[in-house]
Amino acid sequence: MTLKWSAVVVATVSVTLCVTGNAVTLALDGGQLPLLVNLVALVAASTAIVLAVIAELHERLNDRVTALTEFLVERLREIEAHTGDRNAGFVEGYLLSHGQEAAVLPFGRRGRGAAER
Repeated sequence: MTLKWSAVVVATVSVTLCVTGNAVTLALDGGQLPLLVNLVALVAASTAIVLAVIAELHERLNDRVTALTEFLVERLREIEAHTGDRNAGFVEGYLLSHGQEAAVLPFGRRGRGAAER
């Protein structure tokens, strides 16, 4: 069970216990549960509701980021497929049009000092 639904269950159980406890106490004694018990139940329910809302917002944000990432990946693949061929042809055409080969010069022997020469 996800965090969101666990928080919803905790909030529901907390409110249900608070209301049921107060109803039973009212029917039997004509009073209500102690203030501390009611506050604990309300704090637990409030915290669980806030946690459920935050979990839902996090899930939505994660879905949006995933969708945006997938869109950007597809768009970059499309751009790369379109421009990769054109740039490769341009570079090959440029090199062929100049026709000059680069001069390759071998390195000379490396000596260990002037004494060996």
